[in-house]
Amino acid sequence: MISFVVPFYRSEGTVVPLHEALCSLAPRLPGHELEFVFVEDCGGDGTWDAIAALAARDSRVKAVQFSRNFGQHYAISAGLDACRGDWAVVMDCDMQDRPEEIPRLYDKAMEGFDVVCARRGRRKDPLWKRCASVAFAKVFGWLSGMRYDPRVANFRILSRKVIDAYTSMGERLRFFGGHLEWLGFEAGFVDVEHGARAEGRSSYTLRKLVALAVNTIIAYSDKPLRLSVKAGFAMALFSLLYAVWLGFRKVVLDIPVEGWTSIMVSMWFLGGLIVANLGIIGIYLGKVFDETKKRPLYVVSRRINL
Repeated sequence: MISFVVPFYRSEGTVVPLHEALCSLAPRLPGHELEFVFVEDCGGDGTWDAIAALAARDSRVKAVQFSRNFGQHYAISAGLDACRGDWAVVMDCDMQDRPEEIPRLYDKAMEGFDVVCARRGRRKDPLWKRCASVAFAKVFGWLSGMRYDPRVANFRILSRKVIDAYTSMGERLRFFGGHLEWLGFEAGFVDVEHGARAEGRSSYTLRKLVALAVNTIIAYSDKPLRLSVKAGFAMALFSLLYAVWLGFRKVVLDIPVEGWTSIMVSMWFLGGLIVANLGIIGIYLGKVFDETKKRPLYVVSRRINL
């Protein structure tokens, strides 16, 4: 069985076309039963009604609706929790992940890979979004020490072994690609064409992307904390050397020590540095506090065919 795990958010118009496109793959995947796990992330439009109507006609469609908006990566987790397939294809609902590329991903997996990622060519996204992805990949790779290719998004196929390992990870900060990279299974890559968005526009604003990037970095790296320690020691060393220099100027060169302005600037600079470091520590403590609550990753409001 091959399961198609698709998170939906305000994409009413793509439900039926995506289902039809996935169903048309059956001749290219002979001998495989198909399962469709559609997770509606409580977008507040008619997407759930469209999914429910589709599930009433096709029992292979498994539908899940959240009680509120939890986010795309939580919807992926819910879909993988619910799927029964020997393989699972994770893809977006906007048709930019082209269904016709799925048999190529599966063929690559048959070469012995547990994970096969779709590597996009020329992305049909705004320039600022492409630049943001590249910048995030470089910063995330430097801070976490993990490989991250900005050409790879959520579109990939996973074996049951990987699905089970992924669903066993219970931390609240979810980043689908980062989790799979951490698991360490050998991954293959297939270069694919990036499709045009079927309707509407992405719900990921710059603000949401920055928030996701910050949460992801916090989830996978403590390097900001270590950098703040290094910055503190560097400032202390600089202050010591500067004090020695001022003493040398006064005693040896007989140059009076002046500088109310320099003292005030130094105080403001050090104060800002201390507050920034405390803020970094506070963010990490806040995330630890969230983890200790042991709340569920998501809450399901309705299920169909499950």
